[in-house]
Amino acid sequence: MRVERISRYPVKGLAPEVMEEVALTPGQGLPHDRRFAFAQGDSPFDPAAPVWLQKRHFACLMANARVAAIRSAYDPIRHSLLLRAAGMEDLEAAIGTQEGQEAAAAWMTAYLGPEARGALRFAEAPGHAFTDIATKAVSIIGLASVQDLGARFGMALDPLRFRANILFAGAAPFAEFDWMGREILLGGARLRVFKRTQRCAATEVNPATAERDAKPPKWLREAFGHADLGIYAEVIAGGRVALGDALAPVQAELLG
Repeated sequence: MRVERISRYPVKGLAPEVMEEVALTPGQGLPHDRRFAFAQGDSPFDPAAPVWLQKRHFACLMANARVAAIRSAYDPIRHSLLLRAAGMEDLEAAIGTQEGQEAAAAWMTAYLGPEARGALRFAEAPGHAFTDIATKAVSIIGLASVQDLGARFGMALDPLRFRANILFAGAAPFAEFDWMGREILLGGARLRVFKRTQRCAATEVNPATAERDAKPPKWLREAFGHADLGIYAEVIAGGRVALGDALAPVQAELLG
């Protein structure tokens, strides 16, 4: 099995950053992954006392399919965020400043229009990640699992619908479910698989068109009796992971 794609999503719900390699750290997800979000006007998120909140409190694909049409890019050196969408003026915001954060939030509020629940706020808090689960982890999906689901319902599904950090090839469909509770080697890192990924309406959105044109959660329930596709794994020994690196479950005898 080998790594085919590495992605991180600097802003929750927005475009991925495709990477050739990444350095993983114990107890953390990918650097800058889901580091920022746009909190809805009625969201209780408090940057002074950040706690994990469900995705509905932020602009997200589950509720806001239109955000898939935004082209965004985060520059960690300049600490700037580029936002671009049809019908909107391009914005490059210096998000290290209050003014830049307010400009980015105003842009997103204007873009969402009636879908914005009041004025959105640019959200960031040191050490906090706006992930779908409270535990910091790496999300992993086998390409064969995505292909199998699509084939069952006569539709080629873009793996980007599922917004994983790691896409891998070389395993049978849904083989990753067999790794629950086990350790895996991912490039130079070691991880422990602890949770299957339950899918929501975000995966209905076509990342190329921003339209809801498929029903992966419904299809999963019809085919398998659950809505799971992909896994979460916690980094327990850090290391470098690059495209083409091997992925393998750790044999029980090696665990001692």
